[in-house]
Amino acid sequence: MKIYTGRGDEGQTDLRNMDRVSKASPRIEAYGSVDEVNALVGSVRPTGYDDVDDQLRAIQNHLHVVQADFANPEPDEDDPRVREDHVDALEAIIDGYDDELDPLESFILPSGSETGSRLHHARAVCRRAERRAVAFAGEEDANGTAVVYLNRLSDALFTLARVVNKRDGVPEENPTY
Repeated sequence: MKIYTGRGDEGQTDLRNMDRVSKASPRIEAYGSVDEVNALVGSVRPTGYDDVDDQLRAIQNHLHVVQADFANPEPDEDDPRVREDHVDALEAIIDGYDDELDPLESFILPSGSETGSRLHHARAVCRRAERRAVAFAGEEDANGTAVVYLNRLSDALFTLARVVNKRDGVPEENPTY
């Protein structure tokens, strides 16, 4: 497969159904932001914790599904789509690690170990991807479950950042006002 085609040189790109759209369209902004999240999650692995690495690998695969979902304006029954079980998997991650953590009683600064800080960074970019997805869904038909997935993913990345920081022995810091 050839890496460059020149088809995007005029600021247009192809959707799954081969429609041409501007690279600045809300749809492209949404799945491009999801791609950023995926790249950041990939930069975190390996964390040094096999269980966390397994969760992040699954999340990266789910993010490819989100991108495919957003890139397809006319999905067929067998096309990749974000489903409720993707959201359920994130909730299981959050709930599963919650017992390992101290109760959250106030905001915390997004910091910590190198891995924890990277997870916080991925969480912040995930929030941006969610905002882009909400804007896209406000203008075009979009799978609402994919937007919910991004919302829950930011919570999961926050939880994973806290877990890694705790395991690394790095205390959480609260902002001062």
